[in-house]
Amino acid sequence: MAKDAVIKNDIPADQDSIGAHLKQSGVSRRDFVTLCSMLMAVAPMGLALTEKAKSVEQLANTVAKAKRPSVIWLHFQDCTGCSETLLRTSRPDVADLILNVISLDYHETLMAASGYQAEKSLKDAMEANAGKYILVCEGSVPMKDGGQYLTLAGVKGVDRLKEVASKAAAIVSMGSCASWGGVPSADPNPTGATGIDQIITDKPVVNLPGCPPNPYNLLGVVLEYVVLGKLPALDQYGRPKFAYDRLIHDHCPRRAHFDAGRFVKEFGDEGHRQGWCLYKMGCKGPATHAGCSTRHFNETPDVWPIGIGAPCVGCTEKAVAFRVPIFQTIDIHSVTPPDTYPLINARVGTIGAAAAAIAGAVAGGIGTAAWLSAQKLPSSTDQGNEPKNDSTPSAGGK
Repeated sequence: MAKDAVIKNDIPADQDSIGAHLKQSGVSRRDFVTLCSMLMAVAPMGLALTEKAKSVEQLANTVAKAKRPSVIWLHFQDCTGCSETLLRTSRPDVADLILNVISLDYHETLMAASGYQAEKSLKDAMEANAGKYILVCEGSVPMKDGGQYLTLAGVKGVDRLKEVASKAAAIVSMGSCASWGGVPSADPNPTGATGIDQIITDKPVVNLPGCPPNPYNLLGVVLEYVVLGKLPALDQYGRPKFAYDRLIHDHCPRRAHFDAGRFVKEFGDEGHRQGWCLYKMGCKGPATHAGCSTRHFNETPDVWPIGIGAPCVGCTEKAVAFRVPIFQTIDIHSVTPPDTYPLINARVGTIGAAAAAIAGAVAGGIGTAAWLSAQKLPSSTDQGNEPKNDSTPSAGGK
């Protein structure tokens, strides 16, 4: 089957537009629409871009007209896992499509250039798109002892960050390390690992915590900025609300077991094999704002900790991740039904005589009340609407 055109004839063939670039790259419209459908699934509520486009078709046409955004990607104290999440999608064409939607003009891990050529590539990208490019930062920045624990081509990491950020239109902190320090900032934080928004305060910064974050969250932020000219609504921690609007616990596939009091007590036990709740094993889902339970990595439901039988570590929460031990349980705040769960180790035994008497009295009282209520209700065969006298049983009464 021949591939469809990426854009319709009514969309201007601007050579700098996303649609034109996709068409030149041989990407089919089917694949492009598939990507847009994923974007709508990632941000069903709260992303203004998807709110304006009422259908996937409208979203595809809107995005196709937008100019392809320039992205400069810097690495600091990181494991490159956030870059990997952008590439390791379940289908290679999706990764290629994402890289075609954005113009990734500098990325130390992916680009072919090295040494002086790499440095020139960075300078060229900054000059060509000054004031327009989006700076994506991966990894935390060491600030202790003057920032000497990280250098890039002989330049301290913090100085490189300030230099590139000075000409950026906006900054995206990709992952927990860039958002608030992540793993490198765990106690005792020997390098003084710091999040980007603690260093850059004169530019808009969007935090996308996660270890790693969902790549579609990044795409949603970038596209909303280039299409609508503004960043998405953020919460108090600088996270886009469309991506961090819910607790994992709210939509966890194991939630029914939590409500029923069925908990895994030991890895490999019967409850673990049956897929019971992992809260007792230290799961941080009840305190973690992220979409992992509904917005899946690699379009595969099980590719996340709880999906493979491991507890959530709360990687999107600064006060939880890498601060609270993985297998330590957390308090559940603002408990409301059905969050109130039954005791796990409740004793099971015979009922005593006194308890039986009390239970009988309660049951008898309930039965008597039910009989009296029945006498006050008019029968459908009664004449008129007046209720019968309390002392006079109805015709069918016993």
